[in-house]
Amino acid sequence: MARQPDGPPPPPTVQKLRLRYAKRGPLRFASHRDLARALERALRRAQVPMAFSAGFSPHPKISYVGAAPTGAASEAEYLEIGLARRCDPEQVRAALDASLPAGVDVLECVEAAEGGGSLADRIDAARWRVELPGVEPAELAAAVEELLARDAVLVAKRTKNGVRDVDARGPVASASTGGEAGCAILHVVVRQVTPAVRPDDVVAALAAVADLRPPSPPRAVREAQGRLDGSGTVADPLGPDREARARCQGEHAAV
Repeated sequence: MARQPDGPPPPPTVQKLRLRYAKRGPLRFASHRDLARALERALRRAQVPMAFSAGFSPHPKISYVGAAPTGAASEAEYLEIGLARRCDPEQVRAALDASLPAGVDVLECVEAAEGGGSLADRIDAARWRVELPGVEPAELAAAVEELLARDAVLVAKRTKNGVRDVDARGPVASASTGGEAGCAILHVVVRQVTPAVRPDDVVAALAAVADLRPPSPPRAVREAQGRLDGSGTVADPLGPDREARARCQGEHAAV
């Protein structure tokens, strides 16, 4: 007979909250695993009433979506948490933010709308800002023009199965340039693919097509994640939850 876990079953999930947070400054070098541990410790310190999974090793119900690579800053990291009792989303945001180290900032917290689908289903692209110290804007603009003119550009990428060639051009939905003398800036929207194409892969593609090789390491910031609409805009993945909440409040006010 199978052994049953001791003790009462964990309380059910009564509320799901979705959070957007940033990783900034030196914390951009923290791995996803380190950030996950910091977030779980902060949830305990903030006394957020987490729901837990069943089984012999219960763990808090936390789902991470599309973590940025180590070394990249981000203004658009997302996670979903399940709670054992209902809480005010803004109070959870403030308590969690106060319990996290400087450089990990909780920017927004909304209640997940019932029947609104998963958070992961609302994210299929990311918008990046990549600073290229030592590169002139005109030089970058010419390289981007050359990249966009290609159908595919293969670059070597290290994956868990070893080094392989990947197409760094195909996932690029759009790209534009800016900046000032001595520091060009690349604005690029990249679709989610497997294996993932990151800003360093796009920079490698620029080197392949135009021999653009920044003398200093590029500085990448993920500005947004979401679904890519027909106009090329990356939609806010928390937008449907906010809209559902506003409709609910409007209906209650009308009663």
